[in-house]
Amino acid sequence: MRRAVVYLIGAGPGDPGLISVRGLQALRSADVVLYDHVVHPALLRYARPDAEQIDVGRAAPQPIDQEAICYLLAEKAREGKTVARLKWGDPFLFDRGGEEALFLHEQGVRYEVVPGIPAAVGMPAYAGVPLTYPGGGDTVTMLRGFEDESRTPPKADWTNLSRLDGTLVCYAGAHQLPTIVHQLLAHGRAPEEPAVIVFDGTMPSQHTIDGTLASLDARLQQDRPRGPGLLVVGRVAAFREHLRWFDDRPLFGRRVLVTRPRDQAAELVDLLRDLGADPIEAPMIRIDPPEDTEALERAAAQASTYDLIVFASGNAVDAFVQQVLDGPGDIRSLHGPKLCAVGPGTGEHLRRFGLRADLVPRDFRAEGMLDALGAVSGLKVLLPRADVGREALAAGLRERGASVTEVVAYRTVIEDLSREGDPDIYRMLLERQIDVVTFTSGSAVRNFAKVFGQDQAADLLRTTAVAAIGPVTAEAAAKLGIGVSIQPATYTIPALVDAIVAHFARPAES
Repeated sequence: MRRAVVYLIGAGPGDPGLISVRGLQALRSADVVLYDHVVHPALLRYARPDAEQIDVGRAAPQPIDQEAICYLLAEKAREGKTVARLKWGDPFLFDRGGEEALFLHEQGVRYEVVPGIPAAVGMPAYAGVPLTYPGGGDTVTMLRGFEDESRTPPKADWTNLSRLDGTLVCYAGAHQLPTIVHQLLAHGRAPEEPAVIVFDGTMPSQHTIDGTLASLDARLQQDRPRGPGLLVVGRVAAFREHLRWFDDRPLFGRRVLVTRPRDQAAELVDLLRDLGADPIEAPMIRIDPPEDTEALERAAAQASTYDLIVFASGNAVDAFVQQVLDGPGDIRSLHGPKLCAVGPGTGEHLRRFGLRADLVPRDFRAEGMLDALGAVSGLKVLLPRADVGREALAAGLRERGASVTEVVAYRTVIEDLSREGDPDIYRMLLERQIDVVTFTSGSAVRNFAKVFGQDQAADLLRTTAVAAIGPVTAEAAAKLGIGVSIQPATYTIPALVDAIVAHFARPAES
């Protein structure tokens, strides 16, 4: 029998990829998730769909004070539930995690602490600043700053602090930063000492200003920052010029709208994020099974009787092969027919089932498939497809004398974009906050137009780069008045990302 437990989990300083493996394991097991509003919302997707989620941050619709949070943790655990308490940074460094742990201890509630990467460690690393380096001093001093959202500067012995030969680190608010820098200078810290301030550290919106302590002081007095940032003072700050990597990636800071279905977006999102982009997920379609599955079940049961099975999408592969596995037969019934994939992406879906495509045309379109197949007269061809889509492939096969059986393997349904926590895509497009909109299917384009209105959709994208995975998708966009400026030569997700990189690498037209 599983015992109730509270996990105090450090979620890191922003980038959702910085949570530990142990932290993810605990989060996925939780019945209840309590989180601070500064924790990246992407982490909540790792929670179980049935898990209760409670925002206990200061910016929550109904803020909860610290004492109430402690009692809530204990109460949920006493109900026999596993509780994940997601905390920004590390729960035991300049945080209330120690207070929560002590309360749980006094209440006799079992708990575990899962350390996280604190802002004082993660943000400098993402800015290219090592906190220690041979010759950089023998001390690293961390000051409490804005972790508790205080507006007052930390209480410190500024005279002795300024004399330390080493690195000083402080996560400070907009009202604290000018005072801290000024105090260091006023108490003897060298004006020419290197220093950096990192804002939105570890995020695609990360912004770093660097210079000397004196130049930062002058800048802060003239232009007060809008939000908190991490101040690093010391000789190591000079390494940023040589070691910056995070904000030097080809798509750094670019906001890219991803319209693929939620359960199929991971590859595109991960590739974009690895190159520094900020992927905004707004699925325009959802893949559902057919309303009537009888025809699909019959075709799957008779798969071995066909000469050719032609798959025009990965979704068709997944739906049809899964139906074969769920039916009376097994994967051996697909040994006889020749399996054809319209492109390498579709072929990859076959490989996931241990199958290899017998034919993948060079031109990843219906027309390319027809040319590659050649003579098909008298052949029995099965074409699993979506409920809506191009008729060119089936029509072309029939014109060439094939006996074609079309079967709806899946439906494309408009996804609900009004869920709580989803981004306001309309506002972001209207305010030109998105750099690229990606479409990987004609259905996604058509549903985009349905969601926002055809005329409005074309207008929203008039000054935004539009990336289409291939000519079929680009053609669907053109019919709706949406211009495509990015299209790869090879119609795959990696090629699409490469094309986006190439688009922004080109010098701007004068």
